[in-house]
Amino acid sequence: MKYVPDATADRRFAPNNTVDRESVDGLLSELDEYAVEQALRIKETSGNPEDVRVTALCVGPEKGIDAVRKALQMGADIGVHVTDEAVAGSDAIATSLVLAKAVEKIGSPQLVMCGMSSTDGAMGVVPAMLAERLDLPQLTLASVIEVLDDQVRIRRDGDVATEDIGATMPLVLSVTDQSGGVRYPSFKAIMAAKKKPLETYSLSDLGLDADEVGHSAAWSEVVGTTERPPRTAGAIVNDEDGSGAMALVGFLASNKHIRGAVEHV
Repeated sequence: MKYVPDATADRRFAPNNTVDRESVDGLLSELDEYAVEQALRIKETSGNPEDVRVTALCVGPEKGIDAVRKALQMGADIGVHVTDEAVAGSDAIATSLVLAKAVEKIGSPQLVMCGMSSTDGAMGVVPAMLAERLDLPQLTLASVIEVLDDQVRIRRDGDVATEDIGATMPLVLSVTDQSGGVRYPSFKAIMAAKKKPLETYSLSDLGLDADEVGHSAAWSEVVGTTERPPRTAGAIVNDEDGSGAMALVGFLASNKHIRGAVEHV
C-alpha cells in the first residue's frame, strides 16, 4: 500500500522536485484500498478464515502509519510500516526493493496483493518489479478474482480483448478499481483496529543501506515542474431575448469547434 497526498488538496513540489508531503495531508491510496478489499474477501471466502492472515504493508514517512491503520480498520489482521528518512524520494525501483525485503521479513505469503498503481506517481510498475525481486509469478490488473485451493484465476479487461489468466500460488497479484466496491470501516472496526499488532521496520531491520534507496539512488527524477495556470471564467450565453443560439454558434465558430455553420443558422 502507498501513503499518498490527498488529491483534493493543494499539492506542491519541494525544491528537489519531489512532492512536498509536509504541506499536505495524506491518506491510503484509493487504488490500494481495492487490494485490501480483495484480500479480505479472499480470506472471508476461504473456508477457514481464522487460519488466514491479512498483513497490511506500507513504505513511507512517519505519517504513513495512517494508511496502515486504515487497512487495519477495514479488517486487516496485522500492520507493518517501513519508515526511514533515507527512503524519502525513492523511485519505483527502490520502492520495490524495500517492499521485497519487507515481504521476505514478514514470512512467506501465498498472495502478495497490490493496487494497480498509486494515485500520485501512477507508474503501475511496482507489482511487476516486486514479483521479479521475489521470484514469483505475477497476475496483474485483475478485475475479477477466483481462488480455489492454490489456484488463482483472474479476468483482465483490455482495450481489444478480455483475458482469463491463471497461476499457482504463491504469486503477486494486482487488482483494478473494477474489482469490487470497498468496504467502509464501522465504528466497531475502528475501535478494534487499535488493538491489532502493528510493527515498524527501519532500513537496517531489512538489511538495506541508505545509499540503495532515496532520491540520490533514483534511476529517474523529475527535472522540472511548472504550475498549471488557474482556470479562467467561462463564457456565459444569455438567451433571454432569443439570441442565445446565435451567440452559442458564434462562440463555437470563433474557437474553431465548428466551421461554416453561422451562415446557416
